[in-house]
Amino acid sequence: MSQTKSSNWTLALLALGVVYGDIGTSPIYALRETIRERFVAANELTVLGPVSLMIWSLTVIVSIKYLLVLTRATNQGEGGVFALYSLLRKPEAGLKKGGITLLTVFAILGAALLYGDGIITPAISVLSAVEGLAVIQPGLPSWIPPVCASVILLGLFLVQRHGTARIGQSFGPVMLLWFSTLAAMGLWQLSQETSILRALSPHYGWRFLWEERAHSMHIMGTVLLCVTGGEALFADIGHFGRTAMKRSWFTLAYPALALNYLGQGALLLHSPDSHTQPFFNMVPAGLLLPVVILATMATIIASQAMITGVFSLSQQAMQLGFMPRLKIVHTSPDMRGQIYLPQINFILMVLCIGLVAGFQKSENLAHAYGLSVAMDMTISTSLLILISFKLWKWPLWKTGLICGLFLSIESTYLIGSLSKFVQGAWFTLLVAAGIWIMMRTWRDGRALLMKRVLRNRVPVNVIVNEIKAGHIHRVRGIGVFLSSSADGLPLVLLHHLKHNKVLHEQAVILTVKFEEVPYIPADKRIEVTDIMDSFFRVVLHYGFSESPDVPLDLKTALNSRGITRQSDISFYQSRELLLTDGNGKMAQWRKKLFVFLSRLARPATGYFQLPSRQVIELGIQLEL
Repeated sequence: MSQTKSSNWTLALLALGVVYGDIGTSPIYALRETIRERFVAANELTVLGPVSLMIWSLTVIVSIKYLLVLTRATNQGEGGVFALYSLLRKPEAGLKKGGITLLTVFAILGAALLYGDGIITPAISVLSAVEGLAVIQPGLPSWIPPVCASVILLGLFLVQRHGTARIGQSFGPVMLLWFSTLAAMGLWQLSQETSILRALSPHYGWRFLWEERAHSMHIMGTVLLCVTGGEALFADIGHFGRTAMKRSWFTLAYPALALNYLGQGALLLHSPDSHTQPFFNMVPAGLLLPVVILATMATIIASQAMITGVFSLSQQAMQLGFMPRLKIVHTSPDMRGQIYLPQINFILMVLCIGLVAGFQKSENLAHAYGLSVAMDMTISTSLLILISFKLWKWPLWKTGLICGLFLSIESTYLIGSLSKFVQGAWFTLLVAAGIWIMMRTWRDGRALLMKRVLRNRVPVNVIVNEIKAGHIHRVRGIGVFLSSSADGLPLVLLHHLKHNKVLHEQAVILTVKFEEVPYIPADKRIEVTDIMDSFFRVVLHYGFSESPDVPLDLKTALNSRGITRQSDISFYQSRELLLTDGNGKMAQWRKKLFVFLSRLARPATGYFQLPSRQVIELGIQLEL
């Protein structure tokens, strides 16, 4: 086997843990929730129908949409809602101003919904696994599973600060064992009742929905639970690649999931009394405790993958200007992608444990779960339609046939999830609405602030003329002035000259610019422009998926201009004091929210890990 093939199989094993953890733990509760209240032992269609709907959902949505079609819509190999956003922002897409505005709204909404998914996934996954204890000990007090789940989640969030590099190495083997167990459980039950294989025909699903016409949309809202994790799958493609993810799905994950759902259906056909917990009732009594332990480990891995995904999403949102800059800790010196965000981690921990305490049972959480996934799926398909038209140049019939198939299924997921609004789906919308408002306010506020800053911008030639005329004295040292714009003079430099009356012997205007692509090639990273002798501008370019190393790249830029002694650098950063009584076109409450978010934001010097003892902040008052 060649080295490339060996590497792909290694990545395929890792993808089992990181990518398919969420969808891989769905069999614990998905079929149980779908048949709840509609299971009739004498009517085998109440088994064949849901199993058929789940197998074909896995086939159409995960296998075809995500792995065969949507994984082609990557930006430099990166997936996710921000990758689709950046693809459609390219000039060749030909979107006009109104289209770009709508695209931005879709991107913000998609990201907000993924945050909602990231909150609910750990709660429902871990809680559903520990509920297996009630199958082992039927008389178990009802408060024990939620308490155990809360303790596990607390421990999971507390270890995030130490990084997950070592733990992550075991994700693949554990999930390999998990999927193998799913397949073995399904095969054992299939050997007892082969008539369940009829569920492979899609017409049983259609018949079931037809007979349950009044409740068909609600049913699809629970069938959706079997494909949760699809959006995370697409977002993680940059870590593993399309080939490795397809291998792990089609060789193990997909067959194991299909076999397990068939096995649960077979159990229900010959043992109808097992419908309250069909997953755990598949397991022989002597193996129940090991399976509960393995299920708990699998749900912890699924939760870890979602938490890591939220961290990565947050970093991308910060660098694209959708969120204020928060503290980012790199937990691995060898892997820049291993990051930990303390504030985000704390919020996730409080909300996840609060969900467990509030909903108590996974069946209650299932009502809240799914809506964010359904909306995200619909958004990604809508963006796929634009990409197929604008970038791939598909004919109308091809787009309508393929994307129409996806939307026809996802619209039923969405309507069904909305039907559970009162039972708990309101929580997802509440979280998504809150994050959407925050992201939109931050982006609009930054645009308003940038207009205010640019209005006071002074051309570079003004200071050049002053220096040449000898009106500005030069003193020893290196002054680096941070600027949000790559044009004109930053306000912090003007205020420095106003108050100190001098300029450093070697002066640098530094701009860190995040582009709407995931990665920037090394040869295009650094841009140095001479303004005059010993006075120049440095622009560092990064992609939205990169972790910037500003000190190292600035050192390289300074070396290119013969500045090798950098211990006496002084970094100048403006600290804006924002006032809300300006004439900017933004509601007053949104201005106040923006000011609040600005106070939470980490200064650029801290975010870019510049030496704190060499940083000087100058206060600047601005009206919004």
